[in-house]
Amino acid sequence: MTIHETDIAIVGTGAGGGTLAWALRDLGARVLLLERGDFLPKEPQNWSPEAVFLENRYKAAEKWQDARGATFSPGVHYFVGGNTKVYGAALPRLRETDFGDVQHAGGIAPAWPLRYADLEPYYAVAERLYHVHGLTGLDPTDPPRSGPFPYPPMPADPYMEELADRLRNQGLHPAPLPVGLDFGPAGRCIRCRTCDAFPCMVDAKGDADVCAVRPALASLNVDLWTRSYVRRLLTDETGQRVTALEVDRDGELVRVHADVVVVAAGAVNSAALLLRSANARHRRGLANGSDGVGRHYMVHNNTVLIAIDPARRNPTVFQKTVTINDWYGPGADPAFPFPMGNLQPVGKLQAAMLAGSAPHTPRPLLAALAARSVDWWVMSEDLPDPANRIALAPDGSIRVHWRPNNLAAHERLLRHARQALRRAGYPVLLDRRMGIETNSHQCGTMRFGADPDTSVLDPFCKAHEIDNLYVVDAGFFPSSTAVNPALTIAAQALRVGDRLRAQHGMGSLLTETTAGAPV
Repeated sequence: MTIHETDIAIVGTGAGGGTLAWALRDLGARVLLLERGDFLPKEPQNWSPEAVFLENRYKAAEKWQDARGATFSPGVHYFVGGNTKVYGAALPRLRETDFGDVQHAGGIAPAWPLRYADLEPYYAVAERLYHVHGLTGLDPTDPPRSGPFPYPPMPADPYMEELADRLRNQGLHPAPLPVGLDFGPAGRCIRCRTCDAFPCMVDAKGDADVCAVRPALASLNVDLWTRSYVRRLLTDETGQRVTALEVDRDGELVRVHADVVVVAAGAVNSAALLLRSANARHRRGLANGSDGVGRHYMVHNNTVLIAIDPARRNPTVFQKTVTINDWYGPGADPAFPFPMGNLQPVGKLQAAMLAGSAPHTPRPLLAALAARSVDWWVMSEDLPDPANRIALAPDGSIRVHWRPNNLAAHERLLRHARQALRRAGYPVLLDRRMGIETNSHQCGTMRFGADPDTSVLDPFCKAHEIDNLYVVDAGFFPSSTAVNPALTIAAQALRVGDRLRAQHGMGSLLTETTAGAPV
């Protein structure tokens, strides 16, 4: 077996692992990034709806199981940059109220072990790093900010501007959706139709590969191994330190020794790795004295809502320019005094994108519907339930136990969304709720907190039971909230990076990146 030595090993290159590598690039310590996939190739199929949606060209080929053992294809993508290579680049902050206990119709979303103010300065750094465009003051749920967005809001096509006006006339508050794109006079973004769910052929998307990993690799201290799958973590005899990672590197077994180990493979795969790493000192899996590893899995309640005006075509090219949070908190509906969630557009639908859900519908009809639709993502919070969990099947594959909850809030939000769009001039409304395979917002499997009896990680994402193990993907979330998680993952990775920098006698990222966008 080959032996490799490093100072810090990071498993995963997405919003958590990639951002942390960027934060540590000037540390002076040897940093090794381990990615099970490779760089996503640039090719014509990047922008082909048929290749992306019908052939699933970039989706992982592996199968997971549900609680009954039935297999499904998860929405995961194993490339440098992780799922950010194909995400819609929506990068909102959590609302300030999300950090406290929140009463929902289906139960309580528990408080986080830090305040919004603790994360706010790291949100600001993350927004500069990922080219976030936005405008504060129009969304009534906007959290306080130490400064404006680093870039102005993405321009909306006239059709979307008119729709926003129709919604405002109903008393709603549509606001610019914060999105991460290299757009501007010298930017690479061309505002195409193939952004949300597609790889970007021109490297304009604010993904972890382009914005974080590649700049980190410019440092001589940072190295990247692709096609390197981490099988398990090994500890010393006391079980208090991880001593090595067992890595399948392109078919060769390599043992990587590291002083600090950071797991950031995604909430599901990170939990599976810790469960696979069970040993005599950690019989239920590493860092699992609380029995929390894999539990409290959350993935949002999501519905795609397609609003169609048969008499009017929608020529919009870039649709993701607006968000509506009027129903985010309690009190928006006198008959339903609980939070409901968020509305935002998806990328503009095309016929091939609908064909997978309606395979027997003639393609010309799908094209006619897509040409006249405006397309929304309706997102509500699901609540942490210990029975919703990640486990290992007898053959070692991943088994997902998940039953959606808090559905009364989601159904009420969907009702409000349908009413608002019907008033805005859309008589035809089609919707489809997403199932277990739609896991792009996975979180919660290794929640952080101050109490080792009820959490896996401390407030800086270090495992309570293991001195040198950190987790910086969305596994640390104690609640799912009802906005996209990527910016919060990146902000916490920067905060953890600052803790590791301080341990090495380095200055804070907050003082070194205050002037302009970090490079």
